[in-house]
Amino acid sequence: MSITLDSVFCIDAVEEAIDRHGCPAIFNTDQGSQFTSAAFTGMLKDRGIRISMDGRGCWRDNIFVERLWRSLKYEEVYLHAYDSVSVAKECIGRYFRLYNTRRPHSSLADRTPDESYFSQLPVERQHDPLAYPVIQPCFAVQKSGATSSDHRKLVTLAFD
Repeated sequence: MSITLDSVFCIDAVEEAIDRHGCPAIFNTDQGSQFTSAAFTGMLKDRGIRISMDGRGCWRDNIFVERLWRSLKYEEVYLHAYDSVSVAKECIGRYFRLYNTRRPHSSLADRTPDESYFSQLPVERQHDPLAYPVIQPCFAVQKSGATSSDHRKLVTLAFD
């Protein structure tokens, strides 16, 4: 997670993903300044990765990712006034662990993403695959004097 539109963060994230999972044939992004920078596109070209960028209004091109971001925003981010970026990272990390390992998805035949994509049951569900987890909320206390506008700015910086 980054609160800036700096391409350095994006380059580091892609390089880490390539180190862990290998080089993709195509990399798709929107046309944000961090993705159109010479440094970012050069890094992809140097690895022989074809670049695909969504055009204006092409939400259908990445509807699955857009749906994930919508779920994250409405089920986690908009419900909390994070006190800091580090608290936001911790809470959002917890949300993604729940989302991938314990939350059944109807589009995946009521399996979790981990069950569907990795063909294995996470430890939490191996004993009782029908059990739906109790969601532990991630509380972040809003500083006194902070306004809802300040909260929206943090959310905007972190996720838009």
